[in-house]
Amino acid sequence: MQPTKTNIYFASDFHLGIPDRISSLVREKRLIRWLDMVQKDAEAIYLMGDLFDFWFEYKTVVPKGYTRLFSKLAEITEKGIPVHFFKGNHDFWAFNYLNEESGVTIHDDFINIELKGKKFFLAHGDGLGPGDHGYKFLKKIFLSKFNQFLFRWLHPDIGTKMGLYFSRGSRISNMIKQDKDENFFLHDQEFLLVFSREMAAKNPDTDYFVFGHRHVPTNIKVSDKASCIILGDWVKHFSYGKFDGDTFEIKYFEE
Repeated sequence: MQPTKTNIYFASDFHLGIPDRISSLVREKRLIRWLDMVQKDAEAIYLMGDLFDFWFEYKTVVPKGYTRLFSKLAEITEKGIPVHFFKGNHDFWAFNYLNEESGVTIHDDFINIELKGKKFFLAHGDGLGPGDHGYKFLKKIFLSKFNQFLFRWLHPDIGTKMGLYFSRGSRISNMIKQDKDENFFLHDQEFLLVFSREMAAKNPDTDYFVFGHRHVPTNIKVSDKASCIILGDWVKHFSYGKFDGDTFEIKYFEE
């Protein structure tokens, strides 16, 4: 007897590819074990960005590796379980490969969606809320079709090496900062909390704002009705979200 498909799962910030191939492969296999577990009762699976630490699709070339993951995603979608992927700030140069090869639905930006009778705002989280104007400017540059065209003229070995070099530097600095301010999410200045509060005031029927990006597992009320969920990561916390229609829990895989 097949288990009832009763839960919706969310996870984010896997950053596959760092710090080296061996460590990344260990995390990739752990992710696959999680996918094996959740597909047993999953109504849908949402991967909320930064699946890879760097990703760029040339016309006929994609980065080496991740064949286990792509096969597992294809296996899940072929069973009729929808898998959604939101582009993050490390893999917003994903175009259509995941969809064509693994049947994954790709989202370029945030979406508002109703799931099991509750209203969700879903996004990776980068570029939202106040401040961080430098990054918002850089994101526009990176998303420029012309700049993507220029990058394609680099040999894939060169382009990938450059991308990994800069993404690793960014990730290391962010992880250091994260270790210093694990309690920052209790403060009013956290930009995703500020954004969620403002959006909840404008859209009082929203139940959940769900993000990745900030790496610290968080579940905080931002109005009488709405909660801000930050899913954590698979670099340090190995955390994920589970929604059963009544409650949204942050859980940890293979603690």
